[in-house]
Parts: sequence; C-alpha cells; structure tokens
Amino acid sequence: MPYPQAELEDAATRLIAAQEEANRRNEWTWLVDEFYTPDCVYLCEYAGTLRVEARGRAEIKATHYGRDMLVGWEGWSFPYEGFTVKGDQIITHWYNRGPGRRADGSWYQTHGVSFITYAGQGQFSAQLDLFDLAHQMRLCDELEEAGLLSPRLKMEWVIPTKRRLIAMLSRNLPAE
Repeated sequence: MPYPQAELEDAATRLIAAQEEANRRNEWTWLVDEFYTPDCVYLCEYAGTLRVEARGRAEIKATHYGRDMLVGWEGWSFPYEGFTVKGDQIITHWYNRGPGRRADGSWYQTHGVSFITYAGQGQFSAQLDLFDLAHQMRLCDELEEAGLLSPRLKMEWVIPTKRRLIAMLSRNLPAE
C-alpha cells in the first residue's frame, strides 16, 4: 500500500534527527525500537567480504547497532547529506565521518547510501546499507597516519576487514 510522500519525508527527517542524537551519544541501539518494525531486515554486504544480515529488532541491536558500532568508532559520526523518496522507499546519502579534519579543513569521510523500505507509522521494514569498502580502508589508513585511528578499531575491524578484502580479491588471480 503506497504511503503519502509527506509521511515518508517526515519519517526520514525524524531518522536524520535521531541519528544526529545517536552520533552525539555514541550509542545507536535505541534507534531500533523507535524506527524498525519487529520483523525488520537489515543488510550490509561490506563489499562481498562480510554479509551482516539481521532479522528483527534483537538481531539488529546485537549486530549492526551493537557489535559493529562498538569496536572503536568513538569520535566518528555518520551524518546524513540528504534523502529522496520514491514510492515506499527512502534513499539516504550519508557519510562515515572519522574524527578530526585534514590540514585543509576537509572532513575525513567516505560516502554511503541506504535503501530503506517504509512500513507505515514512522517505521521501516527493511534497510540495505552500501558504501565503498576500499575507500573506507584507505580512509582508515589516512586516519592512522594522522594519529586519529583508534587502536581498537584497527585491531578489531580494519585489519580483519582488509584481510577479508585481500583474500576475496586474490581469488582466481593469476600468478605474475
């Protein structure tokens, strides 16, 4: 059943405001009860190196907004650039924004997009997050060189992610 565009725009605006608050708190699990249906499906493919698929609020809290956000992301934020609505879909553009700024004043950040299915009453029944993992790894290298990368994030997320990415890209690679 199609929902009025204004209703989807309101839900997206509320999500963006709540995400800003979650960024300030450095805690995201509370978003799940407010914005996701009890049977919501969240998916992030991490460029084919790792598939995070969570079904239902408890799994979303335990994976994406729990485990995955608690490995050294202190000082990071995930601000939204904007959104658009098409049918019952909300498409958002956001950033993985690291701590600090470059010498030229620009942010340490990479782009991301989410495809969110609206289910009515201000809640979402599905979300797919996508971002360029290779650029994210390069950003983490840049942050480390600037002394801004958390050692915990490096050990628990960056190094394992790089290893998975290298292994995946090395498959069927001919010898030189």
